[in-house]
Amino acid sequence: MTTRPPPVGVYIHWPYCARICPYCDFNVYRVRREAEPAALARAIVADLEAQAALTGPRTLVSVFLGGGTPSLMDPAWAAEILTAARALWTPAADLEVTLEANPTDAEAEAFAGFAAAGVNRLSLGLQSLDDAALRFLGRNHDAAQAVRAAEQAAQAFPRLSLDLIYARPGQTPAAWAEELTAAISLGAEHVSPYQLTIEAGTAFDRAVRHGRFAPPDAETGAALFDTTQEVLSAAGFEAYEVSNHAKGEAARSRHNLVYWRGHDYVGAGPGAHGRLTIAGARQATYAAPKPADYIARVAETGLGFESRAALSPREVAEERVLSGLRIPEGIGRDEAEALAIPPERLADLVALGLLADDPARLRATPAGRLVLDRLTAELAG
Repeated sequence: MTTRPPPVGVYIHWPYCARICPYCDFNVYRVRREAEPAALARAIVADLEAQAALTGPRTLVSVFLGGGTPSLMDPAWAAEILTAARALWTPAADLEVTLEANPTDAEAEAFAGFAAAGVNRLSLGLQSLDDAALRFLGRNHDAAQAVRAAEQAAQAFPRLSLDLIYARPGQTPAAWAEELTAAISLGAEHVSPYQLTIEAGTAFDRAVRHGRFAPPDAETGAALFDTTQEVLSAAGFEAYEVSNHAKGEAARSRHNLVYWRGHDYVGAGPGAHGRLTIAGARQATYAAPKPADYIARVAETGLGFESRAALSPREVAEERVLSGLRIPEGIGRDEAEALAIPPERLADLVALGLLADDPARLRATPAGRLVLDRLTAELAG
């Protein structure tokens, strides 16, 4: 019997931003007005063509234009990239095409162009509806622009997701509940509320080390998390992942589920990661991080990869534990077989209420997802 090749998602990394947010540790660069962005768009198309030759025929279930700020790109470039992806792989009938955007007026005016290019889901980085918080977060929009952009996005795209950042210094559960309720009223069917984390090497990391501000303590962070769950659940949102909430199964992010379920994904653009199953082996790919280097690699080799390596069975299992336990369905116990987890360790984690008592699957309980780093370390260690 012929084994059907796994479906594939495509991640496109557009690295340019109008400004670099102080909490961001992504591979980003200040936007350029010269020829480099246009050359990058062409290189991404060429890279997709070369990677399609590696993967062979697959069903394409999602395309995610992330960054950076892909809403800064010319919608015509997005159309070329999406046309190429649809031609290189067989699009699923319900193909999801997501664009990340920031709520500046200039980007909101481009929504119609991106919708015409084939984008059917917008992920809007509101981050906050409080002007003081937006200034603290280094955002280049205010709350009024955020509301206006969300309203325009809801008209331009079939699906809308909102990103928000909480656990900001001085934030109270009551204030967060009010802000989150206001965000929900904008009509999105998907909300991704992320606790502010201080990433090494960022401007916020330096500010905290120099005593300019302190993040909330663990108790306040837990209270803010509980408030998030309560407000969103009362509004009809399901927590289908640690930081992702959707109004029904159809509203879930198909692209993120590609990651969490361990499916294949093509990564194109500077610094993009990919996971491809080729000749039965799962391979990790990583693209050259600097735009100029990525463009040069594509020109020289056809691929933007800085590295490409087969993962060992243990590495595959570790990745499945790290990603799969983020969602309630978890992973099959056979997927973690290479970790050789002692049965007594699993029994202890079940007894602690961190793992579900399920003989077929490893599933984190709600309590387990609250301490997911600890739980996955126990399983992968």
